[in-house]
Amino acid sequence: MGAWVRSGQVGGLPAVGSAPTISFMTQLTEGSAAVVAGTPTASPALESLSRFVEAAGLEVDTVGPERVTGHIDLDQSHHTPWGIVHGGVYTTAVETAASIGASAAVAERGQVAVGLTNTTHFLRSVTAGRVVVEATALNQGRTQQLWQVDITDGAGRRLAHGEVRLQNLTPPA
Repeated sequence: MGAWVRSGQVGGLPAVGSAPTISFMTQLTEGSAAVVAGTPTASPALESLSRFVEAAGLEVDTVGPERVTGHIDLDQSHHTPWGIVHGGVYTTAVETAASIGASAAVAERGQVAVGLTNTTHFLRSVTAGRVVVEATALNQGRTQQLWQVDITDGAGRRLAHGEVRLQNLTPPA
C-alpha cells in the first residue's frame, strides 16, 4: 500500500453525508496524486471532534497504514497556567495520530479503529516551537493494533512518548 498524504489541520476534514470518511486522503502514486475513494462512511463523525483536535493544533503531514507524521506549532494558546505546554496537547496528538493510522490500515476491510488505552509519558517541557509527531504501528492484528507515537522538538529531543492500543471494528450499518 502506498503512502497517504494530506496537508492541513485534522479539524478541517470534509464530510460525506453526515459522517466523514478516510477518502479525504490522497494516495501518492508514481509522483502524482490520486484520490482514494470507496472507504467506509460509517466512521464516527469527526466533525464533532474537529474543534478539539483543531485547538490542539495537530497538522497531519502523511498518513499510511503503518506510519503517520504531523506537526504542531506550539505557542501560548497551548500553555498551562504555569507557562508550559499542556500535556493534553500531546495526549491528543498521540491518540489522533495513532487512530488515523490504525483506521487507514483497516479501511480496505470496511473497518475503523478506536482507542482502548492511551498511555502518554511527558518527558520534557517546552514553551513554544514546532514539534514533530510520528506514529508507527508496532503490531497490527485481526482485532487489535498497537501504535507508538513520539513527539520531538526541532533538535530531535523526545518531548513525549505514547502508546495506543486500538480495537478494529466494523461500524454499524
